[in-house]
Amino acid sequence: MSSVRNTFTPAETAMLGRVYANGNIDGETAEQKEARASRIIANYMAGITDEAELIELSRRPLGR
Repeated sequence: MSSVRNTFTPAETAMLGRVYANGNIDGETAEQKEARASRIIANYMAGITDEAELIELSRRPLGR
């Protein structure tokens, strides 16, 4: 049985906040900001931990 992770350490939370702040796109709607935040978390949980890479990936739609 695999465990689902639903919390982050304070250091992880701070890093994810920096990624979100540094990936800001001018003119983003609230929906687009929420989608970008979801992409950051999804990519981080998929194992991507480099801040610059997370910022870059957060600006692109998730691959399906």
